[in-house]
Amino acid sequence: MKNNEQKPDFLFDKNNYKILLIGIAVIAVGFILMSGGGSDDPKIFKEDIFNFRRIRLAPTLVLIGFGITIYSIFKKTETSK
Repeated sequence: MKNNEQKPDFLFDKNNYKILLIGIAVIAVGFILMSGGGSDDPKIFKEDIFNFRRIRLAPTLVLIGFGITIYSIFKKTETSK
């Protein structure tokens, strides 16, 4: 057993990874809300593709998720050296 063993240094802190995962989850929810709304028959037009959820809510969630992930990358880590 060596006394000189070093602990691996990670790029981010534990809190940064938590915030990053939250941002990725928000992006995934946004893309899930964007899906669907099409018609099975190409001769029939469905107005569901232009509803509030797909036009406003889902893209807003995706942009918020990107903002959260960018914040988690730029957030300073606490170094205790």
